[in-house]
Amino acid sequence: MKRQLNLLWMLIPLFLICCKQEPKSKDIKEVEPQKFTGAKGEVKLMTLDPGHFHASLILKTMYDQMNPEVHIFAPDGDDLEGHLARVEGFNSREENPTSWDLNTYRGDDFFEKMIAEKPGNVMNVSGNNSKKTEFILKTLEAGVNVLADKPMAIDAEGFQQLEKAFQVAEDKGVLLYDIMTERYEITTMLQRALSQIPSVFGELLEGSPEEPAITKESVHHFSKLVAGKPLTRPAWFFDTAQQGEGIVDVNTHLVDLIQWEAFPGQVLSKDDVELVSARRWTTDLTPEMFKSVTHLDTYPAYLQKDVDGELLKVHSNGEIIYKLKGVHAKASVIWNFKAPEGAKDTHYSIMRGSKCDLIIEQGAKEAYKPTLYLASKDNQLTTEDLQVAIDELAKKFPGLGLEKLEDKLWKVAIPEQYKVGHEAHFGQVTQKYLQFLKAGKLPDWEVPNMITKYYTTTAALQLAKQQ
Repeated sequence: MKRQLNLLWMLIPLFLICCKQEPKSKDIKEVEPQKFTGAKGEVKLMTLDPGHFHASLILKTMYDQMNPEVHIFAPDGDDLEGHLARVEGFNSREENPTSWDLNTYRGDDFFEKMIAEKPGNVMNVSGNNSKKTEFILKTLEAGVNVLADKPMAIDAEGFQQLEKAFQVAEDKGVLLYDIMTERYEITTMLQRALSQIPSVFGELLEGSPEEPAITKESVHHFSKLVAGKPLTRPAWFFDTAQQGEGIVDVNTHLVDLIQWEAFPGQVLSKDDVELVSARRWTTDLTPEMFKSVTHLDTYPAYLQKDVDGELLKVHSNGEIIYKLKGVHAKASVIWNFKAPEGAKDTHYSIMRGSKCDLIIEQGAKEAYKPTLYLASKDNQLTTEDLQVAIDELAKKFPGLGLEKLEDKLWKVAIPEQYKVGHEAHFGQVTQKYLQFLKAGKLPDWEVPNMITKYYTTTAALQLAKQQ
């Protein structure tokens, strides 16, 4: 009996050790989320696996609030070298050079290394999307703010993970935000503003599947110039399992703009979305086309599933027709290999009102520059009516003008100073995010609307695959 009691006393400590909660790894630094004040250099950026050129465009300008030392965590390879070269180009340019000090870690354990060391308080991720949502979630769980390139989710499973990420961000007191550059394009800003003036626009129509009340169409190109140089695309960019299909990639911007313009400042939810139809189709690339943008002689093994004969068939195109709070909308994206001479990526948009249509076109007749038109319905508007609205907007955008083209059709004359270009919009978004960090929160509608946006795109992908 005594021996049994002694044995019991010996086993009790072992039992307590086994039942004790597993301690957190000593490699993970536990830090409280920082409260930002707007002080110089208080934001410390970490760049994670910068496989997409958007990561470098954030660094095309300097920000007082952001520390010039940027910590980069990435696997070694061409994606990283391309990013470093682009940032170095910004640092060494003659006009208004940047002064970023890049501290680079190279290794396959790049994410684990970043989480363990956490030398920054904001993480930017812009690259391969296959693990992006997972990286976002784990970074937020570590108490780090995230400024993410789109898309933050490329399928239904990723969407569920993203919903969890937003909840974690709220619980941890950190901010998750995606980079919606198109909100800063001047014709889009003015289209939105004019749609909010009842004397000009009237009310947004409900539309129909055949003639949606609001349409956004975007045409992109695999072969293009970035920062004045031919863009080399990584081979994985053409694998929709890693990049995401067009219906969930570029369409993120278009669905965002539909929400932002049609329902400004309103909180939206998944219940407000009713999918009508969705479709997807491929852009076919020859081996020569593929080589010209990747510099690879053959298709990697992971692309063989998409090869038919010699053609690489990329599901980069997609269209969504849906109802948002009863309003019919259409978002579609098309990827061509190369733009016509003198052209760039283009955008078309129309908002149909009871008094006029607000139309953005960017075709040959506009010299491939976004141009905003107002088309009156049934002679409801006069030049005098429109001039009053333009004069009011000119208080915010000095220099705006109005040009009558023909009966019932006008063009908004926009000074060149507002046409800063797509690359500059990344700096504008980053500056806005820095303001959110200082405020300690996003606008009340931003998070629910991001959730609604990614629900729309990922649910549309599911529907398109069924059709």
